[in-house]
Amino acid sequence: MHDLVSIITPTFDSAAFLPQTAASVRSQTHQNWEWLITDDFSQDGTWEMAQALCASDSRIKAVRNDANRGPAFSRNRSMDRTKGQFFAFLDADDLWLPDKLEQHLNFMIADSIRFSFTAFEIIDRNGQTTGKVVDGKSRTSVNYEDMLRKKATMGCSTVMIERDLVGDARMPELRTGQDYAFWLALLRTGITAACLPSGLTQYRIVPGSISRNKIGKARRQWQIYRECEQLGLGKSLECFMFYAWRAMFR
Repeated sequence: MHDLVSIITPTFDSAAFLPQTAASVRSQTHQNWEWLITDDFSQDGTWEMAQALCASDSRIKAVRNDANRGPAFSRNRSMDRTKGQFFAFLDADDLWLPDKLEQHLNFMIADSIRFSFTAFEIIDRNGQTTGKVVDGKSRTSVNYEDMLRKKATMGCSTVMIERDLVGDARMPELRTGQDYAFWLALLRTGITAACLPSGLTQYRIVPGSISRNKIGKARRQWQIYRECEQLGLGKSLECFMFYAWRAMFR
């Protein structure tokens, strides 16, 4: 369907944040969307919240995994159910500004862009801004070699991709970093990802989350270089040095 955006969200024990995320989706100025939630066997009432959202809006559709399978499995299950021309990813604790979809979609359609991302603002657990904007000064677009060296962060909740570009490709089932590995797999085909340097997404930092563990993130980065991308040792070390420098000084 033309201009229909399929929003892909995995949830796991997200009850503290899902209502705010839902409000940010429903307040979008671009209203031609479907929201595909896959709950990863939550135990805190998230699944019941998702069911209530479905009952309140026919554009929202939710399924539940029969066990905890991880975010990659959940996102893939949502992707398998999409009908939209574009995929937009939104994690259950992040927020979009009201015109995120409209601005992002216009940006892609105007220049026939197939893969893009926006800048994002970092907020704390309570939704208060930290004043930090990431990818706001990114170059016009990034390619595979750029992303190996993490020249852009490309936050998952900022990304929009044309459905035909994705095809049957799905995220590797890593517990962390599966989104980054997926972007690399798409960029490896020769496509570039364009940056819309407006902070249209708010990324929530939750202390203690898997994604905040710096040692774990470094190990994951190395695993992606060596196992997913199958880079040689020398190339892996070169790219890891760029990654480590940016992680320390960005």
